[in-house]
Amino acid sequence: MSRNEQTELLLNKGIGGKYLIMSVKKIHIVCKKGKEESLRIAKELIQKFGQICDIELDEVSADFLNYEKKVELEQIGEKADLIIVLGGDGTLLSVSRNSVGREVPILGVNLGGLGFLTEVSVEELHLMFNDLIQGKMSISTRMMLGVEVKRGGENILKFHVLNDAVITKDALARIIDIETYVDDEYLTTYRADGVIFSTPTGSTGYCLSAGGPILYPSMKNIVIAPICPHTLTMRPLILPDDVIIKAILKSKDEKVILTLDGQVGFPLEYGDEVVLKKSPIITKLVKSPTKGYFEILRTKLKWGER
Repeated sequence: MSRNEQTELLLNKGIGGKYLIMSVKKIHIVCKKGKEESLRIAKELIQKFGQICDIELDEVSADFLNYEKKVELEQIGEKADLIIVLGGDGTLLSVSRNSVGREVPILGVNLGGLGFLTEVSVEELHLMFNDLIQGKMSISTRMMLGVEVKRGGENILKFHVLNDAVITKDALARIIDIETYVDDEYLTTYRADGVIFSTPTGSTGYCLSAGGPILYPSMKNIVIAPICPHTLTMRPLILPDDVIIKAILKSKDEKVILTLDGQVGFPLEYGDEVVLKKSPIITKLVKSPTKGYFEILRTKLKWGER
């Protein structure tokens, strides 16, 4: 069975089961910048498993450890069978962005508090590593949003996000107006501090803090959540994944930013159109073998605590 056939089988099976994808021959490891623990763990993995499979480190970490096998962030996932992220959700989002289109499974190892995306602990990583290099892993397939910015009819930005795209005003700006359409049908003009356009994965991020719903990560939906709307009856809206959303900035004299996955900022101008739709690209995350999604929710959000 070819690699593409194996991947197709995995995607047809859905989320949650344990399936043999392929033998893992090359692994890319990305460490959180400035995190000594991530470098220590990467060094341990290289010493313990470097003879079994080919391990390459992100360029910065490799230079720090004087390790010759390194890969630039822009090439993360290229010709690799697995990506291991040693850090937090922010580091994983960065890796997802840099490996977009390669659809290599990403295993997020959390080095601080429990993360929604980096859900595997250091202890679990060591216990499951032999299974990993045999390709035995449980995969969660996550939809992404395709985001384009049009100015004067010309495309000036194209991006894919795993969490969200957010249009917000500058800290000192007044309320902004965002004229919004769904499949060319007028929805409303949001008068607010901003608007969040979120995937199910991003529903537990900024969207949640803005009063948005929590969506199970395998769902295929897009959430629109206004930030501090002027009209309090404007509530978050859940849409199917086959719609095309268009948001047009109607504020002339305000500083407005489009933020992608909370990490990349792009200044918007009056009349700019932000077009959002389901991306043809997906992100594949390796699931924890011991923790389910609801356990992560309970722990992260402290449900049931008094």
